[in-house]
Amino acid sequence: MAIFQDRMGRPLSTTEASRKAVNRAYNWILDLELLLVTWAGLVPCHYFRLFFYALAGVKIGKGSRIHIGARFFYPANIKIGTGSILGDNIFLDGRDKLIIGDHVDIASGVMILNSEHDINSEDFKAISAPVEIGDFVFIGPRAIILPGVKIGKGAVVAAGAVVTKDVADFAIVGGVPAVVIGERKTKDLHYKLGRARLFQ
Repeated sequence: MAIFQDRMGRPLSTTEASRKAVNRAYNWILDLELLLVTWAGLVPCHYFRLFFYALAGVKIGKGSRIHIGARFFYPANIKIGTGSILGDNIFLDGRDKLIIGDHVDIASGVMILNSEHDINSEDFKAISAPVEIGDFVFIGPRAIILPGVKIGKGAVVAAGAVVTKDVADFAIVGGVPAVVIGERKTKDLHYKLGRARLFQ
């Protein structure tokens, strides 16, 4: 009988077991960091939250704001452009690169994921892919963006949509899974979003 085994009961060498132990310790440290970032995200002051998000590695452009209650995974892989406003209680996944463009409006309760389980894998392993959201995109409340998706400039994602594949520039998508339901008429986008709510 092997001294060390993985969660599937397969034998592990001492080197493999050591690597897993180091990885476990790293994840405990990450979990503590995420807890502190989550607590900071509940303070009703944008500048306080932005300071702690930046300490955790989130790259946030000038004038961008993240409302109260945001949750993160691997914050250091997340980049947000200038003048974007992200709603309350969103989830931003940084297990792969997450790039959010300029003047992007993301409503409350949106989940952006870039890692998921491979349901056909013997050990249910995680797979990841980057997510990119172009400039002037609007994502409605409680929408879900899945790994590997690229949302083009000026696109609109309807409330509650589940986006499983790329969205073209200026397309309007909705539904589960999201499909094209229209196209944005204005293509010359140069607006700036309004002021974020002061204590939210």
